[in-house]
Amino acid sequence: MEHLHRNIQDVKPAATVLSYSASNRTDMYGIVNRAIGELIVDRFGTDRWERVKDRAGLTLDFFISNEPYEDAVTYRLVEAAVAETGMPAAELLVAFGEWWVLHTGKKRYGALMEAGGTNLKSFLINLPQFHNRVMLLYPSLVPPEFQITDIGATDLQVHYFSERQGLLEFVRGLLQGIGKLYDTPVTVQVLQSRDSGASHEIFHVSWSA
Repeated sequence: MEHLHRNIQDVKPAATVLSYSASNRTDMYGIVNRAIGELIVDRFGTDRWERVKDRAGLTLDFFISNEPYEDAVTYRLVEAAVAETGMPAAELLVAFGEWWVLHTGKKRYGALMEAGGTNLKSFLINLPQFHNRVMLLYPSLVPPEFQITDIGATDLQVHYFSERQGLLEFVRGLLQGIGKLYDTPVTVQVLQSRDSGASHEIFHVSWSA
């Protein structure tokens, strides 16, 4: 893999939302790539998913959930999915974040999610601990870190630290998906991001009482 900075660009209009640096390689487990495929199949059908894999230059039939794959594979899949579906990249990442919570998470980590909290607020407060438990299932994972601060009656702040660039909209989708999981619509506002020079992302999450 060439040591170049690669951008996944929105097809309309062009806007960088994901970036991958081969000089700082990390791996994602196959479950992430499988979940992308499940989302594409659900929204667009099996043939479209096959075209996405072809465009991404992948010849394998399926991903093994517990097998690590280079981040570059995931980034190529997202880039190909944007091109094949016509969805803006930010919209695709939000949809994938929601899918991860409402489908992949419930199917793969149901017991852990049920133990995470009885309502939206308690789950968000416990999000760092939940994520730490999931990490135990994937020892080779290079994980992000979540911190929760400024907890109010109907709002709080989620701090997101990660070596991976360009996943802001995916995290927005995760937070919106958690709201849907608890039938509690949320408003997610980005307070700061690495795109503007900050050290990490901060999301303000609010909901109605």
